[in-house]
Amino acid sequence: MNGLLIILALIMFAATYPTRALPLLAPGFERLPAPVFAYLRLVGPAILAALAAVNVMVVTSSGRPTFHIGIEWLAVLACLGLTVWRRNLLVGLIAAVGLTAVARAVGIA
Repeated sequence: MNGLLIILALIMFAATYPTRALPLLAPGFERLPAPVFAYLRLVGPAILAALAAVNVMVVTSSGRPTFHIGIEWLAVLACLGLTVWRRNLLVGLIAAVGLTAVARAVGIA
């Protein structure tokens, strides 16, 4: 199972890296039309939000997808709040992962 997750991570990297690396690799990137610039700038956060939503809301332990409410919701809200407040996605992600890890270690989640 872990090997499949590594392959999936590599596929996701290959799918999202070109849009994230475009500003570094393309000269004159900032001269693109505003809608194109905004789209390319927001592709990464949009993909991350979609992955978070699926992992937070859906549980398939019974074979059928079911709506789930747990500590993950609080972690996503903390990530969102910190990211907006600090304008730094890394800070929000670290807080969300830390919150989830502590909750699971304590036995809350």
